[in-house]
Amino acid sequence: MMTVNMTDTVDTLVIGAGVIGLAIARRMALAGREVVVLEAEDAIGTGISSRNSEVIHAGIYYLEGSLRARLCVAGKKALYDYLQSHGVPFRSRGKLVVATAEDEVPLLDAIEAKAKANGVDDLTRLDPDQVSDIEPAVKCAGALLSPSTGIFDSHAYMLALQGEAEDHGAAIAFSSPFEGGVINGDGITVRVGGAEPTEIRCRHFINTAGLGAQSVATGIEGFPAEHIPPLYYAKGDYFILTGKSPFERLIYPVPGPVGLGVHSSVDMGGQCKFGPDVEWIDTPDYDVDPNQAEKFYQAIRRYWPDLPDGALQPGYVGVRPKLAPEGQPAADFTVRGPETHGIDGMVHLFGIDSPGLTSSLAIADYAAGLLGFGQGNDKAAESG
Repeated sequence: MMTVNMTDTVDTLVIGAGVIGLAIARRMALAGREVVVLEAEDAIGTGISSRNSEVIHAGIYYLEGSLRARLCVAGKKALYDYLQSHGVPFRSRGKLVVATAEDEVPLLDAIEAKAKANGVDDLTRLDPDQVSDIEPAVKCAGALLSPSTGIFDSHAYMLALQGEAEDHGAAIAFSSPFEGGVINGDGITVRVGGAEPTEIRCRHFINTAGLGAQSVATGIEGFPAEHIPPLYYAKGDYFILTGKSPFERLIYPVPGPVGLGVHSSVDMGGQCKFGPDVEWIDTPDYDVDPNQAEKFYQAIRRYWPDLPDGALQPGYVGVRPKLAPEGQPAADFTVRGPETHGIDGMVHLFGIDSPGLTSSLAIADYAAGLLGFGQGNDKAAESG
């Protein structure tokens, strides 16, 4: 565990050592800043970052001009470059977005148009016979093939980010929860809990606490409450397929209003998994509900009718931070810097769920830019 004299002033304090916090810590360290990351747990990436599909998203679905769309498309390219240059395992498997019935075929046109508007121009339209040629197990009325969708080892990626950040002077303080702060003068003084409670003063404060981001922002005396969005929890179960995957590619149904549907993906070891679904909950809950299995069978059999009975086993749960309640359109990523809330040196990131993992390097660039550390004036531009 890192030992640091918390009575000192540091330049940059990052709250949370998930994938976004690590990417930002790396980015600020490459900009030549002194960086300390406060992490409440005793390891990196124990929250949202460890409970996802490990998919590299292409940027297909998101509203044109939104942060989700812009940062996903930029982040995908940066991520592939980073994984290759840093030896992190990945595979560009590609994915099919399938219309499971004739009345869903027009939705493929809308998805393709949205993708092109976002700068994703590598989609290919396939008819049912063409789908059967490449994925015999899939039954559908038509599909879009996305060749730039992939999978990767997200934990190895986070370890690479951590290592590079530390190589450039950043430090991670584990078991060091944020317990409040106050804006004073030209900095922020933060109270740190843990075995030896203390305080640390910083010039730049970046809140990447994920599910706890709203709580962190609320705990800062002097931060305007009107710039803290509401938080809603969307639980997603994953079920694991026993046996070999019948698919070479990722298989996604056309998306719903909140999530991307019960899709099929694989990890780097070849294990096939399905999910997530969407269940709105009041507090985070990480227990897989076995009663959801029947719903999964029904959803999966819409594109894989030969799924055997008893082939699904409970896997794991992810909880996504949503900024809009059930029944409302999904909100965009919300990244609020000094130009929004008027507090110099402070950035808060709210509602960073999918495709936050894919977008992480681009999010880091964006957050650094809000603090005046744009590309071209530091080592980040040449780091890969």
